[in-house]
Amino acid sequence: MPPFLSGSSDAGADAYARAGVDLAARNAYVEELKRITRTSRPEVLSEVGMFAALWRLAGYRDPVLAASTDGVGTKIRIAQIMGRYDTIGQDLVNHCVNDILTTGAEPLFMLDYIGTSDLPMEQKVDVVAGMKQACTAAGCELVGGETADMPDIYGSGDFDLVGFIVGVVEREDVISPARVQAGDALLALPSNGLQTNGYSLVRRIFGIGVGGDAAADRAALDTYHEELGATLGEALLAIHPPYLAALRPVLKRLHGVAHITGGGIIDNVPRMLPEGLAARLDAGSWNVLPIFRLIQERGDISDFDMYHTFNMGLGMVIAVDPREADAIMAAMPGAMRVGVVERQRDERRVIVA
Repeated sequence: MPPFLSGSSDAGADAYARAGVDLAARNAYVEELKRITRTSRPEVLSEVGMFAALWRLAGYRDPVLAASTDGVGTKIRIAQIMGRYDTIGQDLVNHCVNDILTTGAEPLFMLDYIGTSDLPMEQKVDVVAGMKQACTAAGCELVGGETADMPDIYGSGDFDLVGFIVGVVEREDVISPARVQAGDALLALPSNGLQTNGYSLVRRIFGIGVGGDAAADRAALDTYHEELGATLGEALLAIHPPYLAALRPVLKRLHGVAHITGGGIIDNVPRMLPEGLAARLDAGSWNVLPIFRLIQERGDISDFDMYHTFNMGLGMVIAVDPREADAIMAAMPGAMRVGVVERQRDERRVIVA
């Protein structure tokens, strides 16, 4: 084999690029990521681009790590049709931060995965810049990830986005179902829309991104709806809100926390309850957002299916000691009292009445 040097080229040097994987473009992308994801927390002991990220855990007496991974579902298709790539990364981070927050954990660091075939570098950078923005707001670091170019797996312009987050909580402060008791008050923080769930159903209801005409897809998303006070696309791309700042002052006083994601209210509230207890929610105690009323009307969807698919306006549901409910609500702007925990009387663990 003849000698060669890193960075040298010959007639066959672009063979991989012709197969759909441009190594030169990938390297340029990594250099751009190093610029926009520069870390500031002293616990970070590595740089983006290494084989693994290094984090020094310090300052805790009895630390418990909390980890979660998730994606943003087919909300990606809405972003793709609208040509908006600057918010989907924020959705991902906020979703993951909220998930570990249910245990009482503060976020430490996050990694991401982007799988695509030919998503342009500018759009990939926009996605990652959104992640970095949300990480900075949450006080965590985006320490690395993977961007995989996989021609013949993803269609042209398609991509998938997944996040992996690690947080920490003192063992004595872990929030678990064991804390929840009959009689606990149920509070909630509002959502601002679908957050990151239910988009496959919504797209089929409105006929968006399901193999139809691209111009018709964009026209549907650009249609202004008086009841929404926005276009359909704007309402569907509302950024999944983070709840860390709202809950941080009262975390140690909470008995249970449920992040209302895939499976809606019906599936997610029971995840914070021990066996033998149920959540009774007063459907008249909060306003169902107009976007959900529009979806239900257009799709002719039953109430049960709506509550089993969507958050219906509740971003987080929280169980607290009823004697502390008013004080905790006062410390959480926008919080609502939505129900009570009671002994389970039948197989339903969530009763919406």
